[in-house]
Amino acid sequence: MTILALCVIGCLCGFLLFRKNVLMVGHGAGLDKVMLSIIIPARNEAYNLPHLLHALKIQTLEPFEVIVVDDFSEDETKEIAESYGATVITNSCLPQGWTGKNWAVWNGYLHASGNLIAFLDADIRLAPRALESLVKARNKAGGVISVVPFHYTEKLVERLALIFNFLGTFAFTSPFEKKNPQKGLYGSCILTTREDYETIKGHESIKSEMLDDLNLGAAFRKAGIQVTNFIGSGLVSFRMYSQGIKSQIQGFGKGAVLSTSTLSVGTIVLIAIWVAGLIVSETFFLFINTSWALPLFIGYLLYMLQLFYLVKYVGVFGFIMPVLHILSTLFFIFVMLYSVYQVVFLGHVSWKGRQVKVGSRRGQ
Repeated sequence: MTILALCVIGCLCGFLLFRKNVLMVGHGAGLDKVMLSIIIPARNEAYNLPHLLHALKIQTLEPFEVIVVDDFSEDETKEIAESYGATVITNSCLPQGWTGKNWAVWNGYLHASGNLIAFLDADIRLAPRALESLVKARNKAGGVISVVPFHYTEKLVERLALIFNFLGTFAFTSPFEKKNPQKGLYGSCILTTREDYETIKGHESIKSEMLDDLNLGAAFRKAGIQVTNFIGSGLVSFRMYSQGIKSQIQGFGKGAVLSTSTLSVGTIVLIAIWVAGLIVSETFFLFINTSWALPLFIGYLLYMLQLFYLVKYVGVFGFIMPVLHILSTLFFIFVMLYSVYQVVFLGHVSWKGRQVKVGSRRGQ
């Protein structure tokens, strides 16, 4: 019964961590003075860009400008961006002390002139009222906001990200993060006023950080600026790391270990208990002919039911993956070990053909 108790407590921790802070559809006036600059850093994003740029064309709130920063792409990123009428900035050589994405975003900002700035990753998909809803949400919440996008998946291999997506949602909706001075933002979709962004000196203030979004949030908090995170649900979504298993491993691996350093103790403890209960329940397959089989099986079912209940806010993961959630857990464990190997033994992480050093500014 101790085993079953751990699984039950683990599931309860999941419910404590999850908060349904969903981005709501915005309506009404108050947007007449909005000049919204969209900045999209893009490195080999020929596949993703058409989805985002088309969505920006049909928004109920028309962007003031759309800036795509071509970060030394080797595909047709630049040509596609130009075909949709976006302003394309060719990124200059990476200076010493900067990471690639921070440098690209900063160069986009230097060419922007709106009073509101949205930083969007190229794989973001937007419903027609998304920008209007984002602006309304920011006006209501104040400060800077970000959105954890709804994750659309198509292939079974993409659905291995189930547990990573749940943990990410837990981390950004946890009630323990409200007063965390290092509260982070979700980097795929961030909206800020120009004034607030310039107050913290923007991405220049975190130029060497691999986890730009988490550290950017901490910089806003340090300046006394409110940080609020929403769940994208039907308004903001993405199809993440669709290029195959290698892109998933590198994508999740680049921040899997480092991201835990910014979370509050309460969030870390509850996530640890949730993961422990999950892994214990999945040992059911190893003890199927023992007296532990029944409590482990009940624990396995409890986690499966919780995944089915919450997944509607997280993404499209089909029927098989929540049922066989052990597959996603094994993927999670493998990527975590890979991330530890990169951070501890190599001192750098790999992403989009670059090797980025880690830990250079941690704690400063």
